[in-house]
Order: sequence, then C-alpha cells, then structure tokens
Amino acid sequence: MKVLKGQDILALGFMTFALFVGAGNIIFPPIVGLQAGPNVWMAALGFLVTAVGLPVITVVALAKVGGGMDALSSPIGKFFGGLLAAVCYLSVGPLFATPRTATVSFEVGVAPLVGDSMEGWLALLIYSVVYFLIVLAVSMYPGKLLDTVGRFLAPLKIIALAALGIAAFMLPAGDIGQAKQAYVSAPFSQGFINGYLTMDTLGALVFGIVIVNAIRSRGVESPQLITRYAIIAGLIAGVGLALVYVSLFRLGSGSHAIAMDAANGATVLHAYVQHTFGSLGSGFLAVLITVACLVTAVGLTCACAEYFSQILPLSYRVLVVLLAGFSLLVSNLGLTKLIMFSVPVLTAIYPPCIVMIALSFVNGVWNSPVRVMAPVMLVSLLFGIVDALKGSELAHLLPDAAANLPLSEQGLAWLVPSVIALAVCVTVDRLLGSPHQAIA
Repeated sequence: MKVLKGQDILALGFMTFALFVGAGNIIFPPIVGLQAGPNVWMAALGFLVTAVGLPVITVVALAKVGGGMDALSSPIGKFFGGLLAAVCYLSVGPLFATPRTATVSFEVGVAPLVGDSMEGWLALLIYSVVYFLIVLAVSMYPGKLLDTVGRFLAPLKIIALAALGIAAFMLPAGDIGQAKQAYVSAPFSQGFINGYLTMDTLGALVFGIVIVNAIRSRGVESPQLITRYAIIAGLIAGVGLALVYVSLFRLGSGSHAIAMDAANGATVLHAYVQHTFGSLGSGFLAVLITVACLVTAVGLTCACAEYFSQILPLSYRVLVVLLAGFSLLVSNLGLTKLIMFSVPVLTAIYPPCIVMIALSFVNGVWNSPVRVMAPVMLVSLLFGIVDALKGSELAHLLPDAAANLPLSEQGLAWLVPSVIALAVCVTVDRLLGSPHQAIA
C-alpha cells in the first residue's frame, strides 16, 4: 500500500498553508491590531476562530467525506447543495478572491515602487496580465502542485512571513494606541466578523479537493490514509496561520505612531516595513505579497476549474484559461470596489457554510440529517442576509426590528435563531423517528 514519506507530508502541509495565506490573510490582521488597541488579543481570539479554527475543521470535515463539497452538502439535496457549492466556488474564485489577490499584491507591493512613473490603471493592467499569465501556466498542471507549491513557492512564502513576524515582535514601531469604539464594546465579535473577510473557511471548502488530489498524485489510494494525511496537512496549515496572524496583530498594534489614520491593513503594512527596513522594506514587501497571493490564486483557479469541469461540458484546461481571463478583467476594477461588493455576499453565505460544517460532524446522531441540516441552514442564510443588508446601501429597506435582534450589533444576528432552529429540528427529528424511505 502506497504511503507518503515524511518529507511529502511536510510538503503537503506547507502547500496547504501556502494555499490559505493570500491577500486577506495579510491585510486584515494589521488593521484589526491597530484599531483594537489594548483589546488586541481579545479581538485576535475572535479572529482566530473564523480564520483558523473553522478552516482547519473544514479541511477535516472534507477529508472525512473524500474531499468533495458535494458529499458534505448531500443532506440538503443535490440541487441546493450544488447551488451552494457554485456560489462558494465563484465567490472564492473569479468573482472576488482570485481577482483580489492580484489587486492587493499590486497595491501593497508594486504601486508604491511604481509611484507616479505611469498611470495607475495602466500599471495595474500590465501587472495583472503578467500575474495571471503565471497563474495560468502553473494551474495547467495541477498534478505538479505538490512540487511547484509545496517544495518551492511555499518555503519562500514561509521564510518571508517568518522574517516579518520576527521583526514585528523584535522591532515594534511604537506603543499601542487607543482602541476604536467598536473594539471597546465588543472586541471578540469584531475580530470574529473580520475573520470572515479572509475567506479562509470558503477557501477550505474549495481547497479540500485540491489537497486530496495532491495526495492521490503520489499514488495514495486508501481512503483512510487520504483522510489522515489531509487532517495532518490541515493542522500544519492551522499552526502556520495562527503564527502569522499573531505576528501581524502585534505589528498592527504597535504601529499607532506611524499609521494612526490608516484605512486598511495594506497601509499599515507598508508604513511598518518602510519605517523598519527603509527602501529595502518596500522591495521585501513586494516580493512577500506577490508570492503569497500568487500561490493562493493558483490554488483557487485549480479548484474552481476542477469543480466546474465536472458539471460543465468544458475541459479542465479550457476552464483554467476562462477563469484566469475573467479574474484578470475583474481585478482591474480595483481593490476598493472588490471589497465593497464582496463584504455583503460573504456576510450572507458564511453562516449556512458554518452550520453545514459544524453539523457534518454529528450527522450520524440524527434519524434524518435532512430534517435537521436543511432547515437550520435556511434559517442561518435568511438571518445572514439580514446582516448583509445592514452593512449595505439597502439597509433602509429593513424594518427597525432587524436592528434589535440578539447579537445584531455584533453582526451575528444569525447565531441565536440558528441555535433555536437546531433545537426545534432535533426535537422534531426525535419525535418522527427514522424515515421509512430515504430522502434525495
């Protein structure tokens, strides 16, 4: 029976870590650290729940069912499971996350170096064309990911992140400043919600099949071994993510003196490396961000092409070309617009995904998983949409009662109704007993 060597398992863990660490993972923690002030570690705890805990749990859940999101969503039926999968893949693929990797790496790493030497839109266009040509070239050979990413690109990313993390603790830019009001009243929930924006849980739903295929590319066929290796890879990635986030929170919290009015984490990062390393820091940051984002873009493109090649009459390679081309076009809208469009969508679809992942571990407890999972996911989606609308330009359409829901101010209006729905559904499931026939 084929097994992985120790170095292959380590490379798999590095690959999984590298797939996760992209644009959002690097730009969101510094701004949370800056704005949380003295409450930084309580905010960090909330952030780590959604940006580390949930992704690792998702990888484990997917490994148990063979890596495919369709198996995880089977209790809600083929149609709705497929619809949820498509929304997740498109969100973390060509609509939001993949284009964002290009715009973030450009605005953080390249734009400060280019300066006023050329028009901003032209510089972004040239950069994004080169960027997605590289993504296209690497994504064409998904079976080589363990070599190209796990053995080459991932170590580069880890070394660069380690250098930045050590600097954040050894060379702080200054003292911790005052906390913003939101982080004074509810630091944990603010961190929890900001963890959504990394898209790591949705990314985990997408990367599951990439991780499983990477294991299979080494000749491993045993489902038990595939599950075991995927879980180990997820745990390695989780430890790596936690270390990166902790160091970036520290970096942000100590940057009050040099980036007090920063509007986003990209500004905080650039201010810190410029202050600490001078002009050399700008070049270092450019390389770090570009490599980090490239790896994530490759993983997302491979995963999306793999998924849609199974449901559309198009080959994997044709889809890679289409996905890379569409992502190129969307990336040229700019970072601000991408974040503005993505936040409401993520706020709406995260709750049902969290419910699906959590309940997948106890599906065997119910007489009928359909009776429990489907209604609870629906409730979480409806209230997730309420949270999404509250943060959009359509907030005026909501009744006043929507603002008074439990945990509404923290952006968690879906949580209490979902728990109530779960209690009701479990009771109904117990009263009705085992179904006489399977429900599709």
